Amino acid sequence: MRLKRQKRHRKTVRFFTACFGFRDPFKVLCDGTFIHHLVAHDISPVDTVLANLLGAEVKIFTTRCVLAELGRLGSAYSGSLSAARNIMPARCDHEKRKSAVDCISEIIGENNAEHFFVATQDADMRKKFHEIPGVPLIFGLRNALLLDPLSKSQRYFAKSAEEERLHLNDLELKMLNMKKYSRPVIKAEDTPDMQEGVDQKFLGSKTLKLSGEKKKTDLKDKVQFKRKKAKGPNPLSCKKKKTQGNQNNTPKKEIKDAEQTVRSRSRKRKRSRKSKTVESTINQ
Repeated sequence: MRLKRQKRHRKTVRFFTACFGFRDPFKVLCDGTFIHHLVAHDISPVDTVLANLLGAEVKIFTTRCVLAELGRLGSAYSGSLSAARNIMPARCDHEKRKSAVDCISEIIGENNAEHFFVATQDADMRKKFHEIPGVPLIFGLRNALLLDPLSKSQRYFAKSAEEERLHLNDLELKMLNMKKYSRPVIKAEDTPDMQEGVDQKFLGSKTLKLSGEKKKTDLKDKVQFKRKKAKGPNPLSCKKKKTQGNQNNTPKKEIKDAEQTVRSRSRKRKRSRKSKTVESTINQ
């Protein structure tokens, strides 16, 4: 149950951040009934509990009218009054103190421009703020704090706002439905001077092809592509061609030198003369 509740709370917070522009740190405006509920059920620290509920940092506010209302209730609410005095007061310009419902409703107004989360235990106040689309509500249930689920008016407002974004505005429709200048029909009886005057009047710098004439169109908006011409190979990456004349006209001196080197390299066989000395000794 706790995981489902957390998922539901995340969805509601995403709804108000996406549709109404709520940003962290979130501002929570508390009335006297909510502060009394926190004190009675010993829910503390309030900052961390609300931060875990909304998934971001929180700033807690109350009003001077709420403090005055708690002071009128007597000693039974003295603990909640002392706790409320430790909370930052929101801007409340009422010289004569009003009820908490009227004070908070005036601060929020019709659009909730300051993006307050309203924390209350009053059922009538919750019904009243359900009609205003951009007001998220927080209430307490025993030891837990909960976000009030989205009302029908809030969902309807979100759908209608999304549809308005999809459709075109009046200004955009006017821009699309602008009247285009149409070129008048030129008769054969009209002189060429009159034709040129009409072209310059209605077409400006653009020139179109007339009957029997060939004129170039000066369209600046049209993209002009250049054709790539065939290029030759890179001369640095190519080897030089060998000419046949250089092969046949080799000098004779180089050929003779080559033959001599080959002959000089060939080894001469040396014959041993030991056999002749041996024969001469035998004969003697």
